[in-house]
Amino acid sequence: MSYSELNKLSDEQLVHRELQLERELIAANLRLKTGQLEDTASLGRIRKEIARARTAQRGREREQGLNTDALRNRFRATFQPTAPAAAEGRAAGGFVAGLVDKVSGND
Repeated sequence: MSYSELNKLSDEQLVHRELQLERELIAANLRLKTGQLEDTASLGRIRKEIARARTAQRGREREQGLNTDALRNRFRATFQPTAPAAAEGRAAGGFVAGLVDKVSGND
């Protein structure tokens, strides 16, 4: 997502986008450590997207005269996580079920 696309988002949507990207980065790192990540370049792309979102957030905070991370702290509680993009299409059950399947060999 480019800066211009990020600028079209509301403050709340921007914070939620960053938090979702952080979840995707954690999931991608876990898949990397377990040997399940095929596209290792995705880690860098996700990190750059997080940096873009944080830069846009800080710019808005400065425009509004707010302290650092004020937007993030304000909207963090309203964040409803979704499944990471790479996990979409898999059977439901979430993160823990995926680990259980991996450990038990039901993958």
